[in-house]
Amino acid sequence: MGANDLQQAITLHRPAKAAAPRAEGPWSVEAIQALLDKPLMDLLFEAQTVHRQHFPEGDIELATLLSVKTGGCPENCGYCPQSAEFDTGVKAQKLMEVDEVVRAAQAAKDAGATRFCMGAAWRAPKDRDVEKVAVLVEAVKGLGMQTCATLGMLEPHHAHQLKAAGLDYYNHNLDTAPEYYTDVVDTRTYQDRLDTLANVRSAGISVCCGGIVGMGEQPVHRAGLIAQLANLNPYPESVPINSLVRVPGTPLADTDPVDPFDFVRMIAVARITMPTARVRLSAGRQQMGDAVQALCFMAGANSIFYGDKLLVTGNPDVEADTVLLRKLGLNARQVQEQATESCAA
Repeated sequence: MGANDLQQAITLHRPAKAAAPRAEGPWSVEAIQALLDKPLMDLLFEAQTVHRQHFPEGDIELATLLSVKTGGCPENCGYCPQSAEFDTGVKAQKLMEVDEVVRAAQAAKDAGATRFCMGAAWRAPKDRDVEKVAVLVEAVKGLGMQTCATLGMLEPHHAHQLKAAGLDYYNHNLDTAPEYYTDVVDTRTYQDRLDTLANVRSAGISVCCGGIVGMGEQPVHRAGLIAQLANLNPYPESVPINSLVRVPGTPLADTDPVDPFDFVRMIAVARITMPTARVRLSAGRQQMGDAVQALCFMAGANSIFYGDKLLVTGNPDVEADTVLLRKLGLNARQVQEQATESCAA
């Protein structure tokens, strides 16, 4: 499929007039499964209609994710190369210095990114860890970027401390449906994850929360994940949908790859059920190819991780992303959202 064909496809799916919005939540697993089972073109049309209602500018948010503390995590998440339980070749490293992080954030900003996310491989940060991360947040915020962090489980006082430092978003994924969760990780519970999200919300920090497709789950588990996300009150402002990166040495390294169209369906259903969220193409994007990414954008994805490294799995380079967006006639988001804005219903 060439660039002209992709652009024509996008044009053909542009409704002349936006349809009436769907009723929002609570979403049952059965209702979401019915969406996932729709003919693909019908599903894409519905998702694109919802998308244009809420994001008429059609811009793509560019975010950069840097691992500021890599490896040595005591959790046993079956997909994660940073777990100390798995031999993946990732060596534990200490927290990066402030000047290193600022240089990386400035480079990301210069390349067009508006949000900078800092990831640290902890089960849960200690008081001294949060104090150090708060300094990083303040420094990145001083560059005029949106700030995001993913540090593991978070206590209420830690969330408030990070909010005071200027943290705009906190990422903490649910990964999968609750009934499949223990097949992926058993060093923390699903409720632990929900509690962290509640602590983040209570501190006034926006939520970035999504999951991973391709971990051996069944279709009902994918529907269950979307149901969990869409029924959070409010649902997340950012929803990263990840395709499993099969890293040698992890328990999920030999899992069958997800069908690209099934991944596109997940993007579309996330858009329909969480219409004002930024739906982000995250891990695994570099394996999709331009045509599948184009379908994801048509399905309502409007955020990507861009440049530098997506934790320890890498990202498509900036040049390739720029060329792809240009081919599709998509514009990078230029105006920074205010942290006080709420994207969720």
